Amino acid sequence: MSSYFSHVPNFDYVSRLPGAKISDYAPVKNLFRKGKIRDDIFRNVAFFERYKIIGDDRPDNVAYEVYEDASLDWVILLSNNILNIQTEWPLTQNDFNEFLLSKYDDYSTLYDGVHHYETIEVKNRSGVTIVPAGLQVNQDYSATFYDDSIEAYEIRTAITVPVTNYEYEEKLENEKRNIFVLKSKYLGIILNDMKEIMEYKEGSSQYVTRTLKRGDNIRLFQ
Repeated sequence: MSSYFSHVPNFDYVSRLPGAKISDYAPVKNLFRKGKIRDDIFRNVAFFERYKIIGDDRPDNVAYEVYEDASLDWVILLSNNILNIQTEWPLTQNDFNEFLLSKYDDYSTLYDGVHHYETIEVKNRSGVTIVPAGLQVNQDYSATFYDDSIEAYEIRTAITVPVTNYEYEEKLENEKRNIFVLKSKYLGIILNDMKEIMEYKEGSSQYVTRTLKRGDNIRLFQ
């Protein structure tokens, strides 16, 4: 087990509880210490592999699937620089449905209302793509191009399709499902780095041990 908070060091803060003596301290986690994956690893795709989140899986479900340890959910989040799980992780189906109903007035607006128009793929007679699919454009968008194979200009109309509000929201949600996971063989490096990042250094302000500081002022968080 290697939960994120098992790596976060403590500090003893002067107790403010009723009846506490001036010498009494209350141990708390130093949440100002934050872990990260070091840049030379985070920016190198060779350390990671692609993963698709299925259904209502949470970060701990993914961690168990990849590392057989649900407590390593923080590695999954750090690997994708996810800071707010409420907005950056896929919603459960129930939460997604509630979100849609709160954003759109009714089912008709949601399923029939057009959010925008996108292009379909347009190729010339030689099979060369002139207009790629998926470009967001106006409804009446058209393409005019010179086709060498017939030595003439061509005009293509009716090359857009509507994207409903539901299709748009579903696409955004599904994009969150495509994440990167750290390869298991590099997990030890990250755990060692986390220990190094989180530990206090001897000689630093109000140092007690590598995992504890003590004091009553802002220097505790340094």
